[in-house]
Amino acid sequence: MTAERQHFREELRLQAAERFARGEGTTAIARDLRVSVRSVQRWRHAWAEGGPRSLRSQGPASLPRLSDR
Repeated sequence: MTAERQHFREELRLQAAERFARGEGTTAIARDLRVSVRSVQRWRHAWAEGGPRSLRSQGPASLPRLSDR
């Protein structure tokens, strides 16, 4: 994933966090941000456990390999 795309997705999660704090519903957030309800549910759970900081990007899911060996 490009850094630009990663930043875009992080911004979506942070927008959702602002709406969680206002008490908005999962379905409305998913619809407005054009993401799945399941994604918003996962974000809400992470936010409840660790606050907005838990929604920040944490780098690539795995390190790229140098070769197939």
